[in-house]
Amino acid sequence: MPKKSKKQDILDYHSLGRPGKIEVIPSKPSNSQRDLSIAYSPGVAEPCKEIHKNPDDVYKYTAKGNLVAVISNGTAVLGLGDIGPEASKPVMEGKGVLFKIFADIDVFDLELDCKDPDHFIETVKALEPTFGGINLEDIKAPDAFYIERRLKAETNIPVMHDDQHGTAIITGAALVNALELVSKKPENVKVVFNGAGASAVSCARLFLSLGVKDDNLFMLDSKGVINSERDPEDLTEEKKDFVRQTSLSSLEEIIKGADVFVGLSRGGVLTRKMVKSMAKDPIVFALANPDPEIAYSDAVAARKDIIIATGRSDHPNQVNNVLGFPYIFRGALDVRSRKINEEMKLAAVKAIADLAKETVPEIVNLAYNQTNLSFGREYIIPKPFDPRLIYTVAPAVAKAAMDSGVARQPIENWDEYRNTLIERLGRDDKFIRLAQEKAQRNPQRVILAEGDNIKVLKAAQIAVEENLAKPILLGNKDKIEQLANEHSLDIVDVQIVDPTHDTQSAERYARLLFEKRQRKGITYTDALKKMRDRNYFGAAMLELGEADAFISGSTKKYTEVLEPLFEVVGADPGVSRVAGMYIMLSKRGPMFFADTTINEDPTAEELVEITVQVSRLIKRINIRPKVALLSYSNFGSSRKKEATKMQKAVQILRAEHPDLIVDGEMQANFALNNELLKETFPFSDLVKNRPNTFIFPNLAAGNIAYKMLQSFEAAEALGPILVGINKPAHVLQMGSSLREIVNMLTLASVDAQTRKKS
Repeated sequence: MPKKSKKQDILDYHSLGRPGKIEVIPSKPSNSQRDLSIAYSPGVAEPCKEIHKNPDDVYKYTAKGNLVAVISNGTAVLGLGDIGPEASKPVMEGKGVLFKIFADIDVFDLELDCKDPDHFIETVKALEPTFGGINLEDIKAPDAFYIERRLKAETNIPVMHDDQHGTAIITGAALVNALELVSKKPENVKVVFNGAGASAVSCARLFLSLGVKDDNLFMLDSKGVINSERDPEDLTEEKKDFVRQTSLSSLEEIIKGADVFVGLSRGGVLTRKMVKSMAKDPIVFALANPDPEIAYSDAVAARKDIIIATGRSDHPNQVNNVLGFPYIFRGALDVRSRKINEEMKLAAVKAIADLAKETVPEIVNLAYNQTNLSFGREYIIPKPFDPRLIYTVAPAVAKAAMDSGVARQPIENWDEYRNTLIERLGRDDKFIRLAQEKAQRNPQRVILAEGDNIKVLKAAQIAVEENLAKPILLGNKDKIEQLANEHSLDIVDVQIVDPTHDTQSAERYARLLFEKRQRKGITYTDALKKMRDRNYFGAAMLELGEADAFISGSTKKYTEVLEPLFEVVGADPGVSRVAGMYIMLSKRGPMFFADTTINEDPTAEELVEITVQVSRLIKRINIRPKVALLSYSNFGSSRKKEATKMQKAVQILRAEHPDLIVDGEMQANFALNNELLKETFPFSDLVKNRPNTFIFPNLAAGNIAYKMLQSFEAAEALGPILVGINKPAHVLQMGSSLREIVNMLTLASVDAQTRKKS
């Protein structure tokens, strides 16, 4: 959670519109009486009878195989402690969201009003027929150990307490790679754990499985080192496993000469002096959140030879459970595993560790604003948004389930399985999150011309809180500050520029405009008057490099914002046709629509230029464009003007840009359904190259298409993005939502970064 997020903003997120964060959506057609009679009575009797004859057919005819229960009693929630089942529900819903967006796993969250472990166990056991797997969450120790142990033994579906094993698996992968980097073997290292809760115990047990010696692993709880001098009556059964023969009792004493420190406790307990007392090439996993056991800056100041990991995203080596649990359950579900066993956990450790050693794809470098992210002291585990995780970790877990004999449906074609995983999500569903990650690495100065609009103001505050951009608000300063005070917005860190009072800048900008347009009917006096318009003023700021990007349009007509940009900024050199593109975020991934906002009826030649410009922009964000030129006809089936111009555009593109994957003209249903395209037009270059870029024959078609998808909530629209403009400048649609403005701020910041790099 961002540190500066306002309480009311957070509450609004969870409450406005449909309360909560999840909903259930039918996966089959349900539009007609026939559909309903098949979905329910009387037709539903047929799959019921099949399952009665063969219970395993429940996976064939129901959603069980992709359904996980996230179950808690709310006794140990997110550092909030025992807040009860109702108060834990937002957390469990959030866990369901992570399962879905990272691994396409459906979730029902279940909050049980029972603190008695045996009652809890019997309740969960009774639910087994419903679910393909069970994720236990936020249950206090030692109950968590007992509950998980019994459920694993007494149920026939995978069960995992992520608070224990998720952190352990990621930390285990980090340990494997860190030890390799410092040329140490697990059996020779001294390890100190500060913290003795569920996560610490599970991590310690996994470290032992990885080869760390019992006598070399020490654990501290709130009373100090768990040693032979402690009263056994004060120790839980889990802690008793870590009693060591030593008289040392404090962290300061036991840390001396240690090779590895693992903190799962609280911030600030590890000092620079303690780190200095550790062995050569110390490995420190300071995982308390939000404040690690030692601040990153203090750790690296104390030892130049340190390898450090934390739970924070703003430092290298983030230990984040999302690297593991979605893909562990994905692999377990896909082979209908009976368990999540030690072999499967170790397979996940190895897969995560090995992935960090592979060449990092450009999309990950771009997202984290790196140029050469590679295996080393500051990259010992993959980044959370690495799109390769789903098809690296899940297959490793699935194979381990098969090899250890707990899989009921083995995978026979691993290439096909990998492709299935890529199709499930790959990086498609991560588009805006990757953009946000990249924006946060180097936020750019983005002008917001409508600074006195409440939605724009809120977007500016969010941009600062999330470190997405450095907003520059244009407008009357007193009015903006008054509006911010009325709505309790913190804009102290936001720059405000008032064009009506900044006469010196207005004069400079007017001279710029006059020089550009003096032979096109504009006098200096005209130019000076235009600078009273914030869109002209902001465009001039952008053109002179006094800002990195420009956004306007939420309260203005589209053309009123375009004209200043065309006159002051202009098109890219060699470009005669600027276009508008929308990025449609859908279940099938990002789709790029053009032209949706500017060119009313482009010629074939103009369509070629639009396609080329759009394709270049898509390549800049490290996605390969696969282009379909759309029409009402297919591959020459009509000889009318609108169809033939699309045919001609395809011919030119093929001849002049042979490296571009492009085909058409074609109807939208064939472009969107690759199986249908293959069946009917097997010769098309887009067979097995599912299109992600769609070029429309005219403005009406493009505009209608994106607005219908948006209105049906079939896709989230990002844009419009100006394509072919000489600077990062983008025009919002009038009435844009707060979310759309924030997304545009993010994309504008990324656009500015990318252009600077290129």
